[in-house]
This record gives sequence, structure tokens and C-alpha cells, in this order.
Amino acid sequence: MVGTLALPALHASHAGTWLRDGGSTRGCSKGEAVTAAADTPLLLLNAPLVATRLGYPDLSGLDLLELFAFVHPARFAVPTPKGLAHALGIAEPTSDDDVPLFLQAAAGRLIEMCESDDWPEREGAWSSLQSLVRLRWPWAQVLLPHVRKPERAERWLFARLPEWEEAPERAQPSHVLIEEEEVEARLARLTGEGAERREGQRRYAREAGSVFAPRAKRGVPHVLLAQAGTGIGKTLGYLAPAHLWSERSGGTVWVSTFTKNLQRQLRRESGRAWPPARGDGSRPVVVRKGRENYLCLLNLEDALQGGFGGRAAILAQLVARWTAFSQDGDMVGGDLPGWLGTLFRKRGIAALTDQRGECVYAGCPHYRKCFIEHAARASAQADLVIANHALVMVNAARGRDHAQRPTRIVFDEGHHVFEAADSTFAAALTGAEAIELRRWIVGPEKQSRGRRRGLAARLADVASYDEAGGKAIEAALAAAQALPSDGWLQRLVEGTPYGPVEALLGGVRATTYARDESGGQEAGYGIETEAAGLDGPVVELAAQAASALAAIRAPLQRLGGRLEAILADPPDWLDAQGRARIEGARHSLTWRCDLLAAWEALLDRLGGPGDPEFVDWLAVERSDTREFDVGLHRHWLDPMKPFARVVLEPAHGVMVTSATLKDGPDWDAAIARSGAAHIEVAPRLAEAESPFDYASKAEVLIVTDIQRGDIPALAGAYGRIVEACGGGVLGLFTAIRRLRAVHGRIADRLARSGLPLYSQHVDPIDTGTLVDIFRDDPAASLLGTDALRDGVDVPGHSLRCVVMEQVPWPRPTILHRARRAAGGGSAYDDRIIRARLAQAFGRLIRSKDDSGHFLVLSPAFPSRLLGAFPAGTPVLRVTLDEALQRLAERRCEGDPPRIDGDGQAAKGTTETT
Repeated sequence: MVGTLALPALHASHAGTWLRDGGSTRGCSKGEAVTAAADTPLLLLNAPLVATRLGYPDLSGLDLLELFAFVHPARFAVPTPKGLAHALGIAEPTSDDDVPLFLQAAAGRLIEMCESDDWPEREGAWSSLQSLVRLRWPWAQVLLPHVRKPERAERWLFARLPEWEEAPERAQPSHVLIEEEEVEARLARLTGEGAERREGQRRYAREAGSVFAPRAKRGVPHVLLAQAGTGIGKTLGYLAPAHLWSERSGGTVWVSTFTKNLQRQLRRESGRAWPPARGDGSRPVVVRKGRENYLCLLNLEDALQGGFGGRAAILAQLVARWTAFSQDGDMVGGDLPGWLGTLFRKRGIAALTDQRGECVYAGCPHYRKCFIEHAARASAQADLVIANHALVMVNAARGRDHAQRPTRIVFDEGHHVFEAADSTFAAALTGAEAIELRRWIVGPEKQSRGRRRGLAARLADVASYDEAGGKAIEAALAAAQALPSDGWLQRLVEGTPYGPVEALLGGVRATTYARDESGGQEAGYGIETEAAGLDGPVVELAAQAASALAAIRAPLQRLGGRLEAILADPPDWLDAQGRARIEGARHSLTWRCDLLAAWEALLDRLGGPGDPEFVDWLAVERSDTREFDVGLHRHWLDPMKPFARVVLEPAHGVMVTSATLKDGPDWDAAIARSGAAHIEVAPRLAEAESPFDYASKAEVLIVTDIQRGDIPALAGAYGRIVEACGGGVLGLFTAIRRLRAVHGRIADRLARSGLPLYSQHVDPIDTGTLVDIFRDDPAASLLGTDALRDGVDVPGHSLRCVVMEQVPWPRPTILHRARRAAGGGSAYDDRIIRARLAQAFGRLIRSKDDSGHFLVLSPAFPSRLLGAFPAGTPVLRVTLDEALQRLAERRCEGDPPRIDGDGQAAKGTTETT
């Protein structure tokens, strides 16, 4: 038995720094802690976070999280002392000065597991450890005496992974009618005996069943828009008819979400309807994401065999450990700990996925074991596919297999369908996009490392067999030299662009800087200008770039034709694997040709009259004054037009549901943002109000004495609010700079009171992990931006107050201005703001036992926006002191005080929504 690992341990928080060495723990200065860490490896928990607290970015040591990832890959742990204690089943520390001793105990427990015969993740550990020893991983020498060598040599990771199997094409679903009574019975079965009978949920489930009826006319699906307030139970409400229909018809239902949190929830809830596996071992429920979310085994192999160096190589070994135990290879929101990548500070996780769409399909030696192919084939046979909005739209637009395109779709978090379509159907000719196309065509250049291969390498056998195909590849390689290459951005800054596309981007950059009046140049933000009224030289550069792009597209199209001909009349040497590789290449070529055509269309409009269907602009993307991209952008004025054509028309039934679809009693905006207005259908409309008693469970407090722009007052208000609530505060900001300023002023003071404060854009922790930490600690508070305004599900005592630092006005971008003009001016803005307020308010009350306050620190809060809050919710305009008094009263009494009809029970002005 190891017991406590007697190595020096260090803990740093905003409240102070503690060091344990020689058997005792003492407080110390930051300088002393840095010196100690430089002298000898110290036990740490989350080294990047400790480094941030100490202001010493080069800090390194024995990170407990890295050890946990080695010992328990694919296992969840909140990366805090409390979270790690719960994951290991040991007592959690009660104060900051107890943490160093806890770190020693936690390290001892993990090492004891390595010695145990019951270690469930023993397979492959010894081989991985030998590689980590060679890489000088700090933990390797500590672990060596405790991980015993297996009696038989361990198989190489890639030999242990299961292969997918071919399955016959699934027959088209039967056309069946499901009755409302059957839907209710299935819902009752899923909710279970003794469950509360919720009439709103039953009505909602009956309405959801309507989208599964056979459609009467081609191109005219059944469309249902269903608003369901928080607490209705909408997940089981639509899963009940989906389960019934898939069971009867033999078809597949796709449920699409916007956030990974809801995907995880759906995976859990679907277990009430479907078993984990069918009798034949296949999965009835499959989670699908974009390719960039999954581990690429070819990239991993390259990393393990020398493609990564330094700390990134250690990350690759830990990811390999995870790969052997992962459920589905999902690296973003799956069972890979979200904190693992941030421990290594570089984009190592992204480099292990297929970020650039350069998959070689059957040409890959790991094709039969590929996680992406596993998911794609499993979804073709699944009853339920859980996906995201972007994937559903891309799959509908350019899915390789027609049989896998969704035809029965439930868009949960439906208020995000518009923005997902806006992103999916947009075009952007930027330096970053163009250089990726060059790399896909040309492959590695000069000193480039890695396994990237160009067209010539991927299709070498085709080039040698088919002369016309070989010439098309050569022509594409020659034409691609016109695209930007490494160092393009520096050449633009220096005024020395190379090639027609770089020359155009140089003109775009100069024009954008010359025209900008936003103030973004001085503030360090990105800048933009309309793509109208451009002078002659820029228009000429656009014409030259368009010709260069057309010269690339032509040979790619010829190559696609030659590949099609080879498949139609295959040579003797073309086996099934080669055929699959060529099919994949054809798909990739079609995608790139479509991309080039979109770029050409964008350039052809420059200098001429604008197309009223589109909004075009030029932009220089910047972050903290640093430029990172330059380009031209085109968005549909109404992206629901292509959405209706590509997604709705081929479908048979589509349900769009959310707690915030409508704007007040009006359905017009919801119908417009669903795409239904662009096809021959009148959508069914359904509404189920939340069962929660907002009048007694929640209050909206509009604080009237915090002036906009007064950062000291804003920071002081946030600090006092967190103290009054005793933590449990979610602070939402509309600007990262204000968020950082507030955090920097109050984090230390709050931590010394036992109220830890975490923040996006400050703490080196991914957003999902920040929410996990916040959920796990009722004394913690969290600051963030848009990503935390929607999709964050923290029921219970951990979230009891939501604070918005001001009214969430839309950013006055060129795209917004165009849509505002087309959508009714200020009324369009008000709809957006009310939706954002409603989404933010929705974070507060997640279950019938929740209660709390919603604060807006804005004296200029228009009454017309109050419709964002649920009917009956008390709204008071109060000073900060009055708000703090109400927060303190609720903290003492457990519930907010009730407000009588005329508002006399409260100071300030009461408005009831």
C-alpha cells in the first residue's frame, strides 16, 4: 500500500498560496511558490490554472489531472479538489490550507489503483508508460515501480480497436399512422409508474405525434412549431411518439440540438425508450457530430510515431490511453475529459481530429476501425440519431449517402435554427479558408510536418491508370499555386502579396482600414465595411482572383468526372476498399468545387449592383489588436430560404421546439425563422406553458443606479451581489473586456471569503468544464458571455441568481443592419433582445424546487422588453442597496418574499409581466 504520497505539494487560489513540504503546510508568497516549483517537481492540481493564479506561465510539476487521465481514461471528474475527491471516493478538503495534504492523499490513492488487481483500465497501461518514460513525463518515474509488466506482451492500440461491419441497406420506412391515445400510452410507459401526470406534457406529446403522419405531397412536409416552457418535459414529450413511430415503421428519427449539454441529456433520456444495444449488438440510439469532433486514428498514429514533440507527445499518449476505453471516440463533449487538452496549452486536441476535411477514407489503414465511420454506419441502422443543427443541415445539403439523409427531424433548441442555417449556408473567401484549400490540393510544402497528403499522393493509382485523370491532377496542382501560402498574412501587412488571391486580400484589407468608422481599430476589435462602391483597382483584383479560382475548379471537376467513369467501368485492380476510397475522393471534390463556385459568385458581384438576396462585406478579423484573418463574406439576408429548400422540402415531418420560439403572443417571427414561410405549408402551432410558479419562485430586479461604462461601480455591484447570495451567481456579459475587468477587481476578495469566482476568457479552462465546476460547488460563481446564456443546465442550489451587466443589445454589424432594415427596424431589435433575455432567464428556474433572482444592471431598461419574462413574474426597479436587501432576505428565508398585487410589499417600482 502506498498511502499518502510524500512529495511536496502546492495549491494556489485567489485567496492565497499554500505549500506543503517536510510534513507541514504553510502559507507562502507567490514568489516563494514559484521558486519552490522551479527547484523540485511539486504536486499540483490543474497546472495551467495554478500558473495563472501565480502569474508564472512556465510553471510545471506533477499534475494530478494528468495522473487521473492515465489511471482512469474516459472517466469523468470535476477538476477541483472537491471533484477529484468525489471521483476517488476519499474525503474532500474543507479549506484551502487542507488542499496540499489532500493532493498527497489523492496521488497515493491513484498509485494504489495501479497496484490493484481490480484496476479496470490496466490494459495497455504498461506499454503506454514505457513510451511516457522516454518522453520524460514527470509522473513516469513515480509510476514505474507500481505498474507491473504483463505476463504477455500487450497488443498495439490499433490492433485492439473493434472494426465496423457492413450491413445491408435499410429499407425505406413503412407509412404508419400513430394515434394520440397510443402516444399517450407510450409517454406513460416512458415516464414510469407513479410519475406525476402532467397534462401539458401529454398535450405536447400528442402534437409531436402529428409530424410522423405520411405526407400527402412531395416537397410539403408536416411542420410543427411547438413552444414548451421549462418544466414541461419536452424531451420525453417528443421521444414518446418518435419511439412509437420508429418501432412501427422501421425508420430513423433525427433529433437535432444546438448544445452538447442537451445531447448528453438526450443520450440519458433515450435509455428510457431504447436499450443500449439490440439483440444483434447494434445500437438503436447513436450520437452523431461533425467529423472535427472525433479522434482521427491516422492523426493519432502519426502523433505517436514522432509527429508530435515535447508536451504534445505526452498528450498524444494520454489520448491513446483514452482511445482504448472511449465509447465512441468523441473528443469534444464526449467521454474525453474537457480539461485534458487545456493542460497542454496548445491545440493538440484539434490536431488529432479531422479539422480540414482531408480524410482519405478507405485509403486509411485504420478505415475499418474509424470512429467516424462507426458512427455513420451505426446511424444508418439506428432508430434515433442525436445530432446537432449544423450536421443535420450539412448532411441534408451534401450527404454522401441519400439513405442517411434525415426525413423525420425534431429540432430541439429550435430558436437556434436560424443562426445555424445562417452559418451553414454562408460563404467566406478568407485567407485562412483559401490556404486550407491549397493544402488539401497541394499537400505538404517545404518543411511541413505531419501526415497531410495532396491530391497527387491520395490518387496516385488513379493518375497512373487514367491519363486524363492524371493530367487533371497536374492541372489542379499548378492552378492551386495561385492560392495563399504560408506567411500570407505577414506579406499583406508588408504590402507584398504573392499571387492573385493574396493580392485581392491585400486590397480588401486596405479598403477595410480606409473605410472603417466603428472605432474597432483603436479598441482592438475586428473591423468591416460594405462590399459596395469599391474602386476600380479592387474590382479588377476581384476579377483576376475569380479567374484564378475558376482555373482551379475546372480540373477538379474534370477529375471528378474521371473518377465517376472509373467507378462506372472499374479496372480489374479496383477492389472494394479502392472503390470506397474513390467514392470518398469524389465526395470531397464535389464539396471543394461547390466552395470554389460560391467564392466565384461572391467575386462576380463586386463592382456591380447588389443582390437583394444576400449581404456582402469585407472584414479584417482581429483579437486584442492582433490580425488573424482577412476576407470577403456573403450571407443570405434570410438563410431560411436555402434551409427550406435543402432541409424542409425533402423531409416528411419536421418539428421545431424550444422554450423561447415565440415573441410574446405573436407567432409571426417564429414562423419566419422556421423556414415554413418558404414552402407550401401552414405549420401547426402548439404551446405548452411552464408549470412553474414564477410569481413565487422568481423575481426580476432592474437595478437603476449603476451607470453604463462605470467599471468600478459595475465590479463593486457584482462583488456585493455574490456576497449577498453566498455564491451561486451566474454573471452574463456582452463584452469580454468588461468581464475581465470585473473579474480582476473582485476575484481575490471573494475567494478570501470562501466564494470562488471562475470566468470564461480568464481561467484556462474550457467552457463545459467551467459549468461542471460551477454546478459542483454551491459557493462558486461563474462569469461568462453568450455561450453561458443558453444551454447551461444547472438545477438546484448551485445557481440561484443570474446577473446581466446590461441589456443585451445586438452588435451593430453590417449583416445585422441589413436584417434590421428588412425586419421592421427597432421591432426587429426588440425581438432579438427579448429572446436573449428569455434564454438568460431560463437558466434560473430549471426544476420545481428552484427559486432565485434575475438582475439586470441597467437603469435604461425599456418596459417594452418586459415581455421576455414569464407571465406573472414580479419585476421591480430598485437601487443596488434595495436589490442586495432582497437577495439577503431570500438567502435567510430560503424563498423570495411574495409581492402583493399593488407592489406595496417592496421598495421601488413594481412591474408585473
